[in-house]
Amino acid sequence: MTHARGPFDVKMTPHPGLEPPLAQMALEKRYRGDLEAEGRGVMLSAGTDVAGSAGYVAIERVTGMLGGRSGGFVLQHTGTMNRGEPSLSITVVPDSGTGELAGLSGRLGIDIREGGAHFYDFDYALPGESGA
Repeated sequence: MTHARGPFDVKMTPHPGLEPPLAQMALEKRYRGDLEAEGRGVMLSAGTDVAGSAGYVAIERVTGMLGGRSGGFVLQHTGTMNRGEPSLSITVVPDSGTGELAGLSGRLGIDIREGGAHFYDFDYALPGESGA
């Protein structure tokens, strides 16, 4: 596996049409560092009456440069918060890689630090590279 990391910015815009506890958001992201790319997607979430409990799913299309290769890929997000305990899985959708990123596989982690700064940690593999 190859490792990529860096900061990213995220903008979420609410879409009307769902009633609480459900919500739909448009995602816009700008990745920097080892992944220089734009992300666009849709997130669906559900809150609860219990503080610290919620869930979300999202699909995000990422296009740009990863490790000096250009192309795109799709990320599938699944996250839950169980009374403050987070569980998050973000994986590359199989066979979604395009251009020089065809065949990409991997998992992406997110770290939100004090003050709200977002960082990604991406372990990935491409065909023909060691570990792929």
